[in-house]
Amino acid sequence: MINQVYRLVSERQFEVANVDESLSEEVVVVRPTHLSICAADQRYYTGSRGKEMLSKKLPMALIHEGIGEIVYDAKKEFKPGTKVVMIPNTPMETDPVIDENYLRTSKFRSSGYDGLMQDYVFMRRDRVVVLPDDINPRVAAFSELISVAVHAILRFDEKSNENRSSFGVWGDGNLGFITALLLKNWYPESKVYIFGKTPYKLDFFSFVDGAFSIDDVPADLVIDQAFECAGGRGSQYAVSQIIDLIKPEGTISLLGVSEYPIEFNSRMVLEKGLTVYGSSRSGRVDFEKTVEFLSENKRGVEYLQNLVGEVRTVKCIQDVIEAFEADLRSPWGKSVMEWKI
Repeated sequence: MINQVYRLVSERQFEVANVDESLSEEVVVVRPTHLSICAADQRYYTGSRGKEMLSKKLPMALIHEGIGEIVYDAKKEFKPGTKVVMIPNTPMETDPVIDENYLRTSKFRSSGYDGLMQDYVFMRRDRVVVLPDDINPRVAAFSELISVAVHAILRFDEKSNENRSSFGVWGDGNLGFITALLLKNWYPESKVYIFGKTPYKLDFFSFVDGAFSIDDVPADLVIDQAFECAGGRGSQYAVSQIIDLIKPEGTISLLGVSEYPIEFNSRMVLEKGLTVYGSSRSGRVDFEKTVEFLSENKRGVEYLQNLVGEVRTVKCIQDVIEAFEADLRSPWGKSVMEWKI
């Protein structure tokens, strides 16, 4: 079966490729309906990953956040029209210790392998999770990003001590918003504080117990556990401030992606006995937990609607380019493409 795939071939330039796909009982075919643009996609689109990296990765279809509808399943496990979220990570092996998203053999869509910008996405059946029919599609479109925060918090639960009276989340962007919201829902008796640098963004965090500018933190404030969601060059400043404010034997969860190595005060990490660990991407169990959260927490979904920014109907490649350019201009939230190409 010939499928059309919309690949980035160079900076800000897409082309259509015809790909011959094979059908089997282990594969389901999904028609994408709503795709969300991630900062990682923008780094490819704008060429900021650098020429050497782009030469290795391109041509490649972008987008790893999205939902769709089943159009074909040889086993008839899924009925046509079933709404599903697509898991971009495809593990090629199993390991009794290492999660699927950390296995070096796993293939991740839109990172060396074609993403979701296709007429139809051919996926292993274990790479889709069924969504409820009444799901808000614009929120569900960025389920992958929610699952990344879910994954980090599940890891925190395994690695941290019992001191959980207060959490600090650094980063007033999308990931910080989602992480803080999940923490507040899963640990309702705990205080959740957000630390950022943009006043109007901090105003969106109406559900937290305190929102602080990183330049104006109360002198007597301390926290039990911390999540770094700043990313970029802000990661270094965030980790430095976390080390100053966190109690001894707390945990620091690193989620923010930085293209460059960062420095931090390892001496104080030793003196306080801190645990620093990283989390990246997510696996099937995290997606299932995400769908459970979206299905059972209407108030949470209402908060997540605040993250829906630009919504564009896409019917051609020029619409894709305009959606990416609008996303670059958008100061807040997630951009969603209604995929009708």
